[in-house]
Amino acid sequence: MPEQIVQFTITGILTGSIYALVAIGLVTFYNVTGILNLAQGDFVMLGGMIFVSIYKLGLPLLPAAVLSIILIAIIGIFIERTAIYTARNSPIIILISITVGLGIFLHGLALIIWGTSPQSTSSFIGSEPIRIYGAVLPPQGILVIISLLLLLLVLYIFFEKTILGTSLKACMINPEASQLVGINVRNMSMLSFTISAAIGAIGGIIVAPISGITYDMGLMLSVKGFMAMVIGGMTNVFGAVVGGLILGLFESFTAGMISTIYSDAISFVILILFLFLLPNGLFAKSKGKRV
Repeated sequence: MPEQIVQFTITGILTGSIYALVAIGLVTFYNVTGILNLAQGDFVMLGGMIFVSIYKLGLPLLPAAVLSIILIAIIGIFIERTAIYTARNSPIIILISITVGLGIFLHGLALIIWGTSPQSTSSFIGSEPIRIYGAVLPPQGILVIISLLLLLLVLYIFFEKTILGTSLKACMINPEASQLVGINVRNMSMLSFTISAAIGAIGGIIVAPISGITYDMGLMLSVKGFMAMVIGGMTNVFGAVVGGLILGLFESFTAGMISTIYSDAISFVILILFLFLLPNGLFAKSKGKRV
């Protein structure tokens, strides 16, 4: 039994870290624009698919990963300028609907290009499982956790220590005042979408060696990322991470101790409870503003 608890905990942390990566991307864009990008999970899928394809062309894992992130960032810029920016004056529900349509488009595009078979690569750091108190931790799982922690550090440095990050942060707090002091808030929308797309690509890259990438995984990842976002407090990056870990642990213990059939149902119950009992989440900050 203790070994099972350790295993459930490890699995929950790994799953929750993936949800956290999706939630961080959602929070980054929502903070600046007030728009929920419900295609965020599909950027995870697309980033993973492109990474696997580049790797299969013969490029080593690390260069393939870097090139995939760059390509997804470029795609993010194109999508934001053509789909989001052009409809910026539309009601917020229309803009959210656009991201839903975008997710469906990417979903279908992936099906046409890559088909239904899961796509995967070899692990970045070996394949020999690590044993902890009788539980098994895949080496790639360590990279998932490290990537999450490094991403948090990089985002902290970017937002707190750079001029560009400070400008983006100012747009989160007060877009009108930011525009008065010369900050181009429209470009900040593009930047935030690009960053969230790149974060999605990172998620896809680190997931590919563990569970593989499938064309239809984006929707559920977007839903789980949104759940983590709500639990953490909508506008708080650290809260998104905590929310993802909570969600992952609940799912893991539910699947292990009850049944995998009920794990998604339990996740939705948790979301409903938070919406009723703690609607602002665990670490709520000021609300995201549309620019």
